[in-house]
Amino acid sequence: MSYGSLKYEVSEHIATVTFDRPEKLNAINGELRDELAQVCDRIYNDDDVRAAIFTGAGRGFCSGADVTGPRPQGEPEVAPQNERLDDLGWVGRLAIGIYEIGVPTIAVMNGVAAGAGMSIALACDMRVGSSVSRFKTVFAERGLSPDSGMSYFLPRLIGYGRAADLIFTSRNVGGEEAWRLGLLDRFVEESEMMSAAREIASQAASLPPMAIRSGKRVLQSNMDLDFHRALKNEYFGLSFARKSPNDQKEQRAAFVEKRKPDFTGT
Repeated sequence: MSYGSLKYEVSEHIATVTFDRPEKLNAINGELRDELAQVCDRIYNDDDVRAAIFTGAGRGFCSGADVTGPRPQGEPEVAPQNERLDDLGWVGRLAIGIYEIGVPTIAVMNGVAAGAGMSIALACDMRVGSSVSRFKTVFAERGLSPDSGMSYFLPRLIGYGRAADLIFTSRNVGGEEAWRLGLLDRFVEESEMMSAAREIASQAASLPPMAIRSGKRVLQSNMDLDFHRALKNEYFGLSFARKSPNDQKEQRAAFVEKRKPDFTGT
């Protein structure tokens, strides 16, 4: 399947999604929005994919919603009933699509991430950046409050006060400050960002897939639980991790035979 506003490839169990509107700093138009939703669903349902990397073409990661396109003309059509009952909007559904990908997700911050583009990066499990990385919440200066999950992810990553600072001022945050604040999980040279992300993805992809998927589900679920409920959730999660009997046998055999295991997710 080919796409018009992004590139998608899978190699060695790692999916790489590249937003491909460099002339617009990969701003989200209707096509990119729909294709990104399709790709998230594609990764979610592909057992061959064990990790996913998101990045942008050119100088930007994603500059948010594209506000430069043409506006609809004439009288607005009556939207379908389900669309009128939608209480998430495309921005909410996009955040859910990325957040609920069942495998580890890594954003390579090759340039500016603003507005919904910043939210996409925050929805990923990890972010790799360098001195060229730049974050900007941007919503307030457009007369908007945060969307695409930013108000959920940002305070959990860097704390309420720091999140308030970035949202209320809409100031630029460069790569080094992003690293200090905790927006970036790895800070490397610009030329090393993709290789660093692929190293993380490869390490995750080399481990039992069901264990990784179950581990991500437990980690996300326990973000808002008290300690005792989190322990019960961990115990429940073990039942999913154990649903790969062949991988359990392979792990034991590889240990005894002193070789690298070959996990299949079965």
